This record gives sequence, structure tokens and C-alpha cells, in this order.
Amino acid sequence: MIGRGSEAHGILIVDKPVGPTSHDAVAQIRRALGTRAVGHAGTLDPAASGVLVVAVGAATKLIAYLVSRSKRYRATIRFGMATSTDDAEGDVVAEGPLPWELARALEGGPLDTLHRALDAERSRREQIPPQFSAIKYKGRPAHRLARRGEQVPLAPRPVEVHELTIAASTADSIDVSLHVSKGYYVRALARDLGQRLGVPAHLSALRRVESDPFTVGESVPLHASPEELMRSACSLPIAARRLFAASELTPEGARRAHHGQRLSPEHFASPPAAGATRPSACSITSPPAR
Repeated sequence: MIGRGSEAHGILIVDKPVGPTSHDAVAQIRRALGTRAVGHAGTLDPAASGVLVVAVGAATKLIAYLVSRSKRYRATIRFGMATSTDDAEGDVVAEGPLPWELARALEGGPLDTLHRALDAERSRREQIPPQFSAIKYKGRPAHRLARRGEQVPLAPRPVEVHELTIAASTADSIDVSLHVSKGYYVRALARDLGQRLGVPAHLSALRRVESDPFTVGESVPLHASPEELMRSACSLPIAARRLFAASELTPEGARRAHHGQRLSPEHFASPPAAGATRPSACSITSPPAR
């Protein structure tokens, strides 16, 4: 549980609905908790829903570590239509029929064509971001230039696809589950998958189900009351323990650490290599002080 105003410190796992921007969500939580010391760890587009990790107070110091963690999504990719933003929010810029092999695969035939396209995505090491993104080009966000009709030469960024599977399909779309690294754009997956399959495509739905180590199962609605937000928050000590492996010190080890002195194996109650642990939920209490 966290406090309010200047006493508010902790991590909130918010289930952002479709509609508001991540900035809108942060502004709403600032008002609810009465503090401006609020930031988020990984933008969700207005058309996307799911886990938005929000840091409050001193927990904002953890944002750099939170942003660097992997993400899990459930996404729907629709074939036959491409948009300016690579998702359902943009203007239609191309339409076309599905190639025969793809149409047959989506209707229950052999999935070889889809599997080959997905295998190429699984082996990806770089990705070109969408034109409509917050990435800066010559000091200006790319999406502002794109809205003026300018094509921005965005450089590829390093990414990694840990997992990518087909969950379901319809006559013109597939649902996928994916686990990806920091910096990966699911909208770009839809764009590139369509290009590989020779058909216009876009991301029609997206839900983030995990922002490591926080999951949608422990989230609260964005419209939750201030009291509910405070009760659900992950305290700063527990949030840090969930992000970083932790080992317990002996009383002498704690004293030495407090004074910035070197630690040896005998200063640990549990060895760092073998005894490091991480809480699995925000409700776990801190170990008692020794």
C-alpha cells in the first residue's frame, strides 16, 4: 500500500482500456493520488489495452529498469487492408485480396505459408519502427512529421522475439501470442508480416498481458478509486525485489553494506548465487529486519 501526495511511493499495475493515451492514464493517476511524481514504463497506444506499469514517487527511479524488461502481448492481425498507422486507427492506404495459399491456410488448410513468415519474424534481430511513432527524427517525433505527409527514414532498432505463436484464425485474420524485447513494435509485425505474405495488413487489436515481471492478472482498472489504487500498489521494497534478485545479509553484512564496505560470502545469510530470490506478487511482505 502507498500513501497520497508527497507520501506516495510505489508501483501501480494498471489495466489501461482502449481509448486513453498512456499520458492520459498518468495524468489521471496524478490527480487521484495528488502528486506529480508519476511516470509510466512503456507506452501503450490509444488503440491498445492491458498492463501499464506506473511508477509513483521514489519508484520513478526504477523506470529505466522497468522499461528495459520484456513484454507479452495478444494481438490480432487483419489481412487485406493496410493503414497509415499500421493499426486500426489510421487511414486505409492499401487494399487487396488474400493470396490463395494464405486464404486456404486461414480457412483450415496447411499453414506452411504462415509458418514460414512467422519463422522469419522469430529470427529477427532488427526492426524498422512504424512511421507513426514517438521516435525522434532531427529532434521531432516521427508521428508529427508523418501526419504532415513526410516519410521519415527511421533506422532499424535492435529487438528480439522470444516467442510467437498463432492462437486462432478467421477468414481474414490471425490472433497471435508473442513475447518480445524492449523496443519491439507489434504494429510493425503486422506491416512486415503482410509484406512477406504479399498482402496489405494491419494490427486490428492489441492487449499487453505482461510487462515483466508484472501481469494483467494483478492489475487494477484505470478508473479505480484512489483508495483501491493505494491498496493495490506494490511497495518500493517489494517492487525492487521483484525486479532484482535479492539475497539476505547477516547483521554484520547489513552494517558493512550501510557503510559502503566490501562484502564477502560470510556476510550473506544466503549465498547470492544460490539463494537469490524474487517475490512473485506485490502482496508478499518484506523479510523482517535482523
